[in-house]
Amino acid sequence: MSNDGRTRVVITGLGAITPLGLSVDAFWDGLSNGRNGIKRITQFDPTGFDCQVAGEVDGFDPAQYIDPKEARRMARCSQFAIAAAQQAVTDAGLVLPLVDEERVGVLIGTAIGGFDEADKAVNDFRRKGSVRANPFAVTACIPNMPAHHVSRTFLARGPLMCLVVACATGTQVIGEATEVIRRGSADVMLAGGTEALIGDFAIAGFSGMRALPIHFNDTPERASRPFDRDREGFVFSEGCGVVVVEKLEHAQARGARIYAEVLGQGASSDAFHVAQPDPSGEGAIRAMKWALQNARIDPSEVGYINAHGSSTPINDPLETMAIKKVFGAHAGELLISSTKSMIGHPMGASGTLEAIACMKTLTTGIVHPTRNLDNADPECDLDYVPHTAREADIRIAMSNSFGLGGQNACLVLSKFEG
Repeated sequence: MSNDGRTRVVITGLGAITPLGLSVDAFWDGLSNGRNGIKRITQFDPTGFDCQVAGEVDGFDPAQYIDPKEARRMARCSQFAIAAAQQAVTDAGLVLPLVDEERVGVLIGTAIGGFDEADKAVNDFRRKGSVRANPFAVTACIPNMPAHHVSRTFLARGPLMCLVVACATGTQVIGEATEVIRRGSADVMLAGGTEALIGDFAIAGFSGMRALPIHFNDTPERASRPFDRDREGFVFSEGCGVVVVEKLEHAQARGARIYAEVLGQGASSDAFHVAQPDPSGEGAIRAMKWALQNARIDPSEVGYINAHGSSTPINDPLETMAIKKVFGAHAGELLISSTKSMIGHPMGASGTLEAIACMKTLTTGIVHPTRNLDNADPECDLDYVPHTAREADIRIAMSNSFGLGGQNACLVLSKFEG
């Protein structure tokens, strides 16, 4: 227990499938060295599309983690979730199932889920008729299936949950997993976000919303440019992050390595518009304030923020304004960077991958840069660590995620100090 009587919760294992590589080490090496994972789309022919770039996961072979027969019955997002969960479990040194399987839970979220499987199945159905309908597509496309598959793979028989809160999903799953442990319902939670939908309909749909960049098709590595004057929109992406969230006493009893302590979380609603954030920034402000209150720390104790930093014309200055309102004069002392500048925006997976980046900053003393910040927007005037990584002794980090439908989530993580 902490001094305030709350159960302390820590993170002991990390797993990642990303456009920068298929492991946490590859992901972090790419981020810290400012490499780019965005390129011309290869998963379908994008010729004629306004936006032709995305953050694709290359070289992923589900057979390394899943029986091929089982893998064929899953959506790609579920395959990613099993792979990242296996990495996280191995990294944590857990041997699953635990003696008490009911004390291990799963909370895997997604913004969109297996829509790709539904799309293919519906197209086949319309061409071939009802007798050729794919029965496995029905279950493959349901958003809770990644959580189910992870639970079944690791025989985790505790709480089984799925969050679908747009781009805030990957952050909120860690916060909610922490609350599950604090209320005594589990000792270990496998928590993460997953997304895999680089398809023609998704790209066309988001292009129709004018949400994607359209003038970087010949220079895809320049397309995601958070806080830059010439940004046009977010770069659609895919990937998965999973972390092992664990009760401190449980982790210490088995001698686990601890990456970070989860101090607090906050989640709020704009209650404003299906696609546009509240221009007052009040939803984002509430999420950050509530996360700091939940963490029971002063804003001045935060040293780094992994920004939502989506590279959209509206979101970036709004987030900047919100940070200034929450942190006051301290905002100018914060180091802030955007992971999306290098991997794009993998929707429901973004927040978990960004939390992993925060934990690597806490453990390595390196803040990864924001790429493509060539000409700063005058409304975005904080320290976004442009171009080159920076060394800094960060004790407490914050991670922001703001999504479609006015979903806001914020996580506060700290170095583990015993």
